[in-house]
Amino acid sequence: MIDKDILIEDLVTRLPKAVGYLMKKNIKCLACGEPIWGTLEQAAKQKGFSDTEIAVFVDELNELAGRDGEGIDTA
Repeated sequence: MIDKDILIEDLVTRLPKAVGYLMKKNIKCLACGEPIWGTLEQAAKQKGFSDTEIAVFVDELNELAGRDGEGIDTA
C-alpha cells in the first residue's frame, strides 16, 4: 500500500510505473537527474500541490499498483 509518506526512491523501486506517473504530474524529472530523495508528500508540496491533490496521487498510484495484477514489490 502506497501512502503520502513513502520515500520516492522506495516508490519507484517497488512500482517502476510510478516513474512515468510522477513525470506526467511534473513532481520529479527522473530522466534529467533531479534528486529523488524525500517522501511523495514532500516532493509534491515542493511543486505546489495541495493536500487534496496529494491524496488523489496516492489513490491513483495505488490503483496503478493494482492494475494488471502487478502489485507492489515489497521485497
